[in-house]
Amino acid sequence: MRTLTRAVYPACASFLIPKHSVRASPLALNSSSTWTRSFSASRKCRALDLAYTLHDEQGKSKGDPIIILHGLFGSKKNNRSVSNAFSRALSRPVYALDLRNHGDSPQEKPHNYTALSQDVLNFLKKHNLKDATLIGHSMGAKTVMAMALQDPDCCANIVAVDNAPVDAALASDFPKYVEGMRKIESAKCTSQKAADEILTPYAKELPVRQFLLTNLIRPSPGEPLKFRIPIKILGDALDDMADFPFKNPDEVRFSKKALFVRGTKSHYVS
Repeated sequence: MRTLTRAVYPACASFLIPKHSVRASPLALNSSSTWTRSFSASRKCRALDLAYTLHDEQGKSKGDPIIILHGLFGSKKNNRSVSNAFSRALSRPVYALDLRNHGDSPQEKPHNYTALSQDVLNFLKKHNLKDATLIGHSMGAKTVMAMALQDPDCCANIVAVDNAPVDAALASDFPKYVEGMRKIESAKCTSQKAADEILTPYAKELPVRQFLLTNLIRPSPGEPLKFRIPIKILGDALDDMADFPFKNPDEVRFSKKALFVRGTKSHYVS
């Protein structure tokens, strides 16, 4: 823990356990605080019912639930293998979610961490999921961190994979990915091969292209391929994905357990 603390402080200061482990309540804080303004605006945002897959080893899982959230341009399918592995190894039900504007979930503005957090909090309430472990990767990581600071009672602990609770610009590749996907839709491609050829100048690495192209669908036989994700909404939201709604670590803390997992070549956790 000491090593982790040194590595991520002050970026993750809001998640370090204070000397007197007091959990801050949003209602107890000054309503003029930056983070309070951000989440107050969320009341105008409608919580969406999220699509999900329940991974439960033959319905025998008895432990507390695990919620897994994917990253930008991803879906619950990305977490199928790890969800099954967690369910088998831990005997806990694992819910892999599609966040708004991704996978099979509804598509609607806004796309920011305020809205994403509200959707998942709504999911927990709707399914009566308590003492959950929240696991998120990239965009999903910032979502679980925002949830933990907004409502610490919503979970037992969190795992943030390859992201930190700070404002940090996305890699310059993301606008290129969006541009490439727009080109594919404009070209009305009829095959994955044709789509891949168009995307190549915008995403040089084959695994990245394969990941992005998992979002291509054919609405009906004979029709051109299209992306199931709303390219315009997500493209316009790239700045929001770089943001984090809690600005001051001295104003609010999450005093439960928080694990931060960093990729060795990560651009987002230093």
